[in-house]
Amino acid sequence: MCGNNMSVPLLAEAVTVSGTEKETAAVIFLHGLGDTGHGWADTLTGIQLPHVKFICPHAPRIPVTLNMKSTMPAWFDLMGLSPDSPEDESGIKKAADNIKAIIEHEVKNGIPPNRIILGGFSQGGALSLYTALTCQHQLAGVVALSCWLPLHRSFPSASSGNKNIPILQCHGEMDIMIPVQFGAMTAEKLKSIVNPQLITFKTYPGLPHSSCPQEMATVKEFIEKYLPRI
Repeated sequence: MCGNNMSVPLLAEAVTVSGTEKETAAVIFLHGLGDTGHGWADTLTGIQLPHVKFICPHAPRIPVTLNMKSTMPAWFDLMGLSPDSPEDESGIKKAADNIKAIIEHEVKNGIPPNRIILGGFSQGGALSLYTALTCQHQLAGVVALSCWLPLHRSFPSASSGNKNIPILQCHGEMDIMIPVQFGAMTAEKLKSIVNPQLITFKTYPGLPHSSCPQEMATVKEFIEKYLPRI
């Protein structure tokens, strides 16, 4: 592969699940608080498509206010997990810029933005939503699992204006970390930012703050639909 990964800090260490044939599309997937890219690479290998590359970067280790300033992998600082909690605006914007740098790197290496899906779980899903909605490129879609839209009050004015971006939002109905109602509020907010017909919000009975095989099957269908083999 041409291009220097070292110029994109998050890519240098990222876990990459390569396709089994020529890669014509990519999924960039962002893990949740305290996790690493390894945690999701295994799960995503289970829904691997031969022409799609999965990139699972690791968040930097930073002190997290919510966890008594303990240092752990986090995309940005978290002060709380409710819709009216104060937010780390500069950290969120910096994190989004770092993800946009991965997108630019893939584009330079021959995968166009409309063949890139951005996804994530929990804090990673939140960052994927924010990044996709503020990205100058129109991406193929977003997979937002058990998450929320950061800096939601700044939308729709903060949006780059790409209204035709498909978004798959999934949430466990027994999630006590990020209650499903917060996910539902996020879905409603998203409908004011992008074409509401392109938003899918699915909930899973009995599912806590985690994933399940049924959810991953839905994610695979979404990827197959919006990143078909070409």
